[in-house]
Amino acid sequence: MDATFPALQLALDFINLSQAMRAAKEAVAAGEIWLEAGTPLIKSEGLNAVRSLRAEFPDHTIIADMKIMDAGRTEVEMAANAGANIVAVLGAASDSTIEECVEAGKRYDTQIMVDLAEVADPVARAVRAQELGAGIIGVHCPIDVQMRGGDPFDTLAAVSQAVTIPVAVAGGINSETTPRALEAGASIVIVGGAINKAPDATQATRQMLEAIRTGEAIETDLYKRGGEEQLRELFGKVSAANISDAQHRKGWLPGIRAIDNSMRCMGPATTAWAYPGDWNKPVQAIDHANPGDVLVVDVRGEGPAVWGEEASKSCVAKGLAGVVIHGALRDSAEIRELGFPAFSTIICPAAGDPKGLGMINVPLKIAETDINPGDWVIADADGVVVVPKEKAVEVANRSLSVAEREAREKAEIMRGSTLGQVAELEKWEQKR
Repeated sequence: MDATFPALQLALDFINLSQAMRAAKEAVAAGEIWLEAGTPLIKSEGLNAVRSLRAEFPDHTIIADMKIMDAGRTEVEMAANAGANIVAVLGAASDSTIEECVEAGKRYDTQIMVDLAEVADPVARAVRAQELGAGIIGVHCPIDVQMRGGDPFDTLAAVSQAVTIPVAVAGGINSETTPRALEAGASIVIVGGAINKAPDATQATRQMLEAIRTGEAIETDLYKRGGEEQLRELFGKVSAANISDAQHRKGWLPGIRAIDNSMRCMGPATTAWAYPGDWNKPVQAIDHANPGDVLVVDVRGEGPAVWGEEASKSCVAKGLAGVVIHGALRDSAEIRELGFPAFSTIICPAAGDPKGLGMINVPLKIAETDINPGDWVIADADGVVVVPKEKAVEVANRSLSVAEREAREKAEIMRGSTLGQVAELEKWEQKR
């Protein structure tokens, strides 16, 4: 393997080989890159994934991300015989396993990359891996950690200063963050989602290569994650359906729909509970809410109405993002004209009376979903979903991942495929 650094490595973390091969062909059209048979791909398709990449791209560097933890010699030999130039072993593996990998690699002219994902002391383990004969150190921020706001850059800088062999970095890298990776000492930039989930993988790869060549950040919308401060921006990029998928289909409020399908809102919840028709506490809750909040009212999903035009105008004046009512509202035409996002179970002409029986900013439970003050509420034409505040960053980032995957699938469908063909649904039918 003749390596020219810095190098771009594409992690083909698909579960279907056909999808991986299509993405690889698009990416290779942009220039010289390394191709990695990612762990999900190897677990799904076996080492035929490596064989297929070697057959299709005979002159490219092929990596088998085996994440070896035991039986190092056997697994390196298998991957090398399938055509891998580089094989990955976990840094958490024993010294004996890493040594076996290195010895097997020497016999097959195969480099060993030691992946430091979730290692307690990555610097010490990197130094030891170099002593054991590893050819590459991989600094890896796992996807599940990225979704909670983690990144690999501090670890990358520390590891790069401690070893003399090439260091690879993986963990949410895109064309904006590539210069930061290079400055921190990366010789190999490993990219997955920013190319795999791009509608045009060729263009996305071209941007990555340009960022590596120039060391200059290139603005992108691909594979960008955020933290607490970006929650409104992140949720603004995804749909209620994306969020439902990201939460394993949990958190939705059945039967509550927008009074106009063009309406959409998001924000932390201010809650109110009352008896059906008692609009005292729902209206008072407006004064307890902060600008940008979504008011969630539970009146058992029944009428008469506890909401109308005047309450909606009060919310507009206060700067609230919307209202979600497990119950009834009225004045729907006026609220539509006002443009205030309103969602309810029922629309009816009859209003109740402001008796004052209820509570504000208390936990609610609608169907199977708990809603606590401060939880994030996102509502659009498909309905309403609730995200627990303590998981909001993770769910927002995972929702973006869902939306990105769908964008890639839609692009393939527009090129003449079908969803069943892209996802290979027949292959994944449950057999038990």
